[in-house]
Amino acid sequence: MIIVRPVLEIPSHESFDLWPVSDVTPYTFLALDGTLTPADVGTAVMALAGCNDLDPGDDRPPRPDDPLGGFLHGLLTMDPLFAAGGLQVTDTVTGTRLVPGCCSGLEDRGDWLDVLDGDGCAAWLGHDPSPSAERHGSMVRLTVDSGAETSQWIDVPVAELRHLLAAAEEDLADFLALATRWAAEHLPDHAERVGDAVARAVALPPRN
Repeated sequence: MIIVRPVLEIPSHESFDLWPVSDVTPYTFLALDGTLTPADVGTAVMALAGCNDLDPGDDRPPRPDDPLGGFLHGLLTMDPLFAAGGLQVTDTVTGTRLVPGCCSGLEDRGDWLDVLDGDGCAAWLGHDPSPSAERHGSMVRLTVDSGAETSQWIDVPVAELRHLLAAAEEDLADFLALATRWAAEHLPDHAERVGDAVARAVALPPRN
């Protein structure tokens, strides 16, 4: 069985104390869907805010002095936003797993559709490792690390991959619904803006 999951890379959070987070191992990937615990959702929001925690330039308002407002500032004011991660593909029969490479972002997952609907050119999915997706007729070959001399790969029929990508979008939409409710409970003073920012970060329409 082939499984495609939207995943977010989790940064170090040893000293993070602005809201509850889970004990997800730093520098691993958290799969996003509608089954996450509140602490997992908090971890995901922390990761998204951390991805965009950059000092403002001349085109953005200054960073607030309070710790919470300061940490959220990039997430609430950056455009575009970055969500470190992407799509993780697992072949449960062989155990082969393709994970996003460095500098890959969830917001760029539309590149997968270019492989299905375009001329079949390989999609760039990050580096170190350097996964890739390339269409060959009715199949798509997912190479775990195209930069390696030898690499594992997963072959998926185009029609099946299209279905799997649609399911991953549903998982992301379910996560966004959780994150919107989580923000209302844990960040009431910033809830609407956080919900909208999370939607922008994962390239989905905001939830009401």
